[in-house]
Amino acid sequence: MSRVVYGAIAGLCATMAMTATMRALHSTLHHQDRYPLPPREITETLLPVSQRSAALATIISHFAYGAAAGAIFGALPRSTSGLVFGPSVWLASYLGWIPGAAILKPATQHPHQRNALMMAAHLVWGGCLVWGIRELEASAASAFSSGPLKDRQEGRLQ
Repeated sequence: MSRVVYGAIAGLCATMAMTATMRALHSTLHHQDRYPLPPREITETLLPVSQRSAALATIISHFAYGAAAGAIFGALPRSTSGLVFGPSVWLASYLGWIPGAAILKPATQHPHQRNALMMAAHLVWGGCLVWGIRELEASAASAFSSGPLKDRQEGRLQ
């Protein structure tokens, strides 16, 4: 159970690195391809929000999806590679359920540069996800593990 929770936390955090990658690579796209990335398109399709609220709604939904995918990863065998899982999330989403639910066209109908950007972002997410889970597990076993609490021993807390 704790690995699923660690996966959710790490997935949320990995989404920050993914988002930074997406933002950096978005600026390198050809001008005609520099329209909002899929998380914004998906959010506005699923949640009718005002133009003013669209960016915040996109960020919330994007990070929630990253946390949910991280929790799923946490439930998988430890031998599962994050660098395989990240692109698998992209594949299942952008060639699977998203076009299947008529939210967006399949990735095969989007510019190649945008697909490369999204694939790179999912690789970053998968790598950071595994690193995050390992850090959480290591912290739970060392820095946050059991042992005497100094303040309580010295009577500072009653």
